[in-house]
Amino acid sequence: MCLVSIVVPTFNRSGVLMRALESVYMQTFKGFEVIVIDDGSTDNTAEMIKEKYPDVHYLYQSNLGVSSARNKGMSIAKGEWIAFLDSDDEWLSHKLEKQLALLEENSEYKICHTEEVWIRKGVRVNQMKKHKKTGGWIFPQCLPLCAMSPSSIIIHQSIFDEIGFFDTQFPACEDYDLWLRITAKFPVLYIEEPQIKKYGGHDDQLSQKYWGMDQYRIKALEKIISQNVLTEENKLQAITVLLKKCKIFHQGAVKRGKTIEANHYQQIMDSFQEA
Repeated sequence: MCLVSIVVPTFNRSGVLMRALESVYMQTFKGFEVIVIDDGSTDNTAEMIKEKYPDVHYLYQSNLGVSSARNKGMSIAKGEWIAFLDSDDEWLSHKLEKQLALLEENSEYKICHTEEVWIRKGVRVNQMKKHKKTGGWIFPQCLPLCAMSPSSIIIHQSIFDEIGFFDTQFPACEDYDLWLRITAKFPVLYIEEPQIKKYGGHDDQLSQKYWGMDQYRIKALEKIISQNVLTEENKLQAITVLLKKCKIFHQGAVKRGKTIEANHYQQIMDSFQEA
């Protein structure tokens, strides 16, 4: 049986972390280790883990952000496969079993994600068309916004040897940056049946904390385009999306009279239009 390392970053979420961990221990597949990286919590997370989940590999670090926390967990993981679970999300009981079965049937694939149920402020909501998920060579689908959820992902360790870990320079959209790097080189499997419950609408979500998430997606696009790792087709698609996002930010900055910000996005547009 293969070993799956489940990496759970958390910060002051003792209550919902219990829900997440319970969903792990309800998995029908049992060949896993659980790594919880506490990113500087000041609540009772440490005591709760010690009391209720003594077999969890728990590590505490100063508050360095979710990317650093995930990277720390990945660096000590012993499993052939890495699965992420955000502390405010929840897995359905057959999630790992179904993903590993599909990966075994399609051994050329090294990454699998799934459909998800969205719950906002306790109410199930429907996803918009732009959030529709798919499988295969999905780099183009990953350009507009984050097309895969960390909590739905399982990835073979060898991918990180080639691609690297999360970029800690990103305070938000760190997953968007990683998915671009991965899907530019690897196809992904997709399970259409929801395997996770993704909770949102709470105040400590990164999307609530950081305004204008596309500013970080622009940085990620600049980064991957400059690395010369894309096919010509993917590069052109990436530049098209980059210019579209920059134009929106530029227009907004002009409207608000923010000259420095407007000039910044104009310079980006000029450099890539010339390219």
